[in-house]
This record gives sequence, C-alpha cells and structure tokens, in this order.
Amino acid sequence: MAGPAENVISAARRLIGNLIASGETRLRLAVVEWEAERERLLKLLLLAGAGLIMLSFAIGMLLLLVVVMYWEDNRLQAIAICSAVLFVISGALILAAKRVAKQRKLMAATLHHLDQDRRSLGPSHD
Repeated sequence: MAGPAENVISAARRLIGNLIASGETRLRLAVVEWEAERERLLKLLLLAGAGLIMLSFAIGMLLLLVVVMYWEDNRLQAIAICSAVLFVISGALILAAKRVAKQRKLMAATLHHLDQDRRSLGPSHD
C-alpha cells in the first residue's frame, strides 16, 4: 500500500514527464518552423537577387538611352535628373526594407504555443 509520500513522488514524476513531453513537442514545432522558414528565405533571396540583377541591367540601359537622347543639347541635365531619380527610388526602397525588417514572423506559432503554455501554468484568476 502506497503512502502519501509515495503518492506525492509519483505525481511529481508524472508532472515532470508531462513537462518534458510538452517541451519536446514545442521544440519539434520550433525546428519544423525554422526549417520551413529557412527554405522560404533561401528561395526568396534567390528570386530577389535574380530580379535585382535584371532590374539593374534594365535601369542601366534606360539611363543610357536617356543620356544618349539628350547628348547634344542637355547631357549634364539628363545625367543629373537620372541620378536624382535613382537616389529618390533607392531612399524609398531603403525605407521599405526597414519597415519589412521590423516585422516579426519567425517562429510565431512556437511563440504563441509557448505563451499559451505559460498562461495555462500560471495562477488562475477566476
């Protein structure tokens, strides 16, 4: 016949086992999310890099066309206007990149589940 001390020890072992199982589940979820995010980011970087290279060539050709068109009359003004437009566009792109960088989505599901676990293990406020 089990005494009260053995019942407490048994309950503590079950509790620790449940906590370890829950932690393992959350860790597995984090790893799966991390791998999916890594693959998505790699694909995004490759596509964005190829797109940026093509865009650079296109902008270079367009600038060359504008400068050649105005070479005889206003070549310095054409070069200055093209440079100013490129500076404005690059500034807008840098601001947009900063805005995107501030968004936090990495491992959102894992963090959500860990927050739920923390709230469920906290003191009840009924």
